[in-house]
Amino acid sequence: MDRDRPVAAVRAYTGGAAVRLERVNRYFGPVAAVRDLSLAIDRGEFITLLGPSGSGKTTTLMIIAGFEQADSGEVLIDNDSILRLPPYRRNIGVVFQNYALFPHLTVAENIGFPLRQRGAGRREIERQVASMLEMMQLPGLADRYPRQLSGGQQQRVAIARAIVFSPRLLLMDEPLSALDKKLREELQLEIKRLHATLGITFIHVTHDQHEALVMSDRIAVMHEGRLQQVASPGDIYDRPANRFVASFVGEGNFLEGPIETDSGLMVLRIGTTVVRAPARAVGAPSAFMVRPEKLSLRAPASDVSSQANSVAGSVADVAFVGEMHRYVIETDCGRTLIVKQAHRVDIPIRKSGEAVAVSWAIEDTLLV
Repeated sequence: MDRDRPVAAVRAYTGGAAVRLERVNRYFGPVAAVRDLSLAIDRGEFITLLGPSGSGKTTTLMIIAGFEQADSGEVLIDNDSILRLPPYRRNIGVVFQNYALFPHLTVAENIGFPLRQRGAGRREIERQVASMLEMMQLPGLADRYPRQLSGGQQQRVAIARAIVFSPRLLLMDEPLSALDKKLREELQLEIKRLHATLGITFIHVTHDQHEALVMSDRIAVMHEGRLQQVASPGDIYDRPANRFVASFVGEGNFLEGPIETDSGLMVLRIGTTVVRAPARAVGAPSAFMVRPEKLSLRAPASDVSSQANSVAGSVADVAFVGEMHRYVIETDCGRTLIVKQAHRVDIPIRKSGEAVAVSWAIEDTLLV
């Protein structure tokens, strides 16, 4: 065999794979880690499985990778079932939370390892590794060992190793959780750029809502093994499907009470306070919700538009968090509201104990 002849495994990227999960279940004893999960992922899509610990997101990813077995259901890649294939036959790139680099191999050897396993020749491996080092911005690090790298550099090496053999599907399990905030935010944008460059399908797992919103084409929110909502980041945030999604993705103020319809609006009455929301088909809503950044603080006697809700109250606490001030407002109707105001010279800073009116647009009131 000509050891320097490129093999099929190192061909150029040919686009992403379509992935479909059909009624997948996975149990650990009596506990259902994944329950009746069905999800279709488009070719070349960047989708994030988002949820708290124990929601089933990592188990779902490991079922796709072949490191966990589904108890029932089906997983298809490009309409072919993969459940009976061992992990090494699935041709899927995987990036783990703990990097999983070989400590006794150099950076170049770690990246080239999948190619050697697939029978690529020496010159082809060298060419592909050099390309990966450039793509992942790792100049001059080919001969270093993992222990000589920073956390961000190790994760770049792990990603390079996962894509060097040209998979059409890349799985990432909490790839940035071990990094500090600034580096994590930088790598979020790098991974997003990488996805746009390669055009392959990315399935990403995280519990970090900000990370999911920044990076994803769509987000699949999971809770207790079930899908709660699958939608674009904007729809997940602005049109949550239920109370769990509304509370898990972003921060929300929830107002509960009897809800009725009046003059084409949904109306919630809390004592003498009336809060209005647009009438939307959302099943049987149990509460109103408004995001803290949608609220404004005004002087108590200031005029408010007829297209806005308004509640009187006082400042119970204020915290400066850099780009904004975060207020806790105790309202006269007995509800506590969180308000986030941008840190700008034209927005006055309120003091604890100050009387205020909290107002927001009717259209910013969500039904959950």
